[in-house]
Amino acid sequence: MWNVRDLKDKGVLVTGAGRGIGKRLALGFAAAGARVGLLARSKAELDLAQLEIEHSGGSALRIRADVRDYEQIAAAVERMRVHFGGVHVLAAAAATQGTIGPLAETTPEQFREIVDVNLLGVMNCCRAVLPQMIERRAGKIIVLVGKGAMSPRPSFSAFAASQSAVVRFIESLAEEVRDHNIQANCIEPGHTYTHMTEQILTAGERAGRRDREDALKVQLTGGVAPERQIQLALLLASERSNHINGKLIHVDDDWKRLEHASVNPEHYTLRRVQRL
Repeated sequence: MWNVRDLKDKGVLVTGAGRGIGKRLALGFAAAGARVGLLARSKAELDLAQLEIEHSGGSALRIRADVRDYEQIAAAVERMRVHFGGVHVLAAAAATQGTIGPLAETTPEQFREIVDVNLLGVMNCCRAVLPQMIERRAGKIIVLVGKGAMSPRPSFSAFAASQSAVVRFIESLAEEVRDHNIQANCIEPGHTYTHMTEQILTAGERAGRRDREDALKVQLTGGVAPERQIQLALLLASERSNHINGKLIHVDDDWKRLEHASVNPEHYTLRRVQRL
């Protein structure tokens, strides 16, 4: 485990913490000594996540909320302030893959729901935690983005569009808050087994050959080791990453060298069209 003494007793709010990668990160932050706010919509999943953390000697707070509702998120941040002294780190992992299939067979309502959760949900969370981070003159924002953020993804157009939008949003936000000693970055966690994997397998041909093959491989292998995802999140949550801001880092990148190296402004940014 990455040594992160500076996370001891810090308040970390993890959205989408009831399952999947969000839960993995919540367990990792708790193991590093952070006081973790578990935010999700499912009471049963939150209960189980809290139980796992507390049985391991960690500290966790269950918060039932929908990231699409700003008032609920603002109330969650206030609970974090009362119980844990505030949100020092936001780890936004809540997302939906939504409908799978061609755009011609996707309703505007289905498309909008995906954008509401994946883009506006991240915005709501960032907006809610920023005032106290600005006042404290310190804060870390970490947003998970999925496949489609860096390359086209047929049959997942709404998801891919929302992920690319989130990356540009975080890149822009990072510049806004740079002078407040707040860093905002995105993590692409790589292929890993979650409920989204099952959705792709269930969708069959509607998901496309490439995504089906990737999902089958993840089903067999388990995908990226959770430890690597957790270590990257812990690095970006620690003060040792204060020089890393507005970046999209894939879990398979050679990111460990970033701890002791300066970052070229053009590295780890959203794909650009090269100038002719």
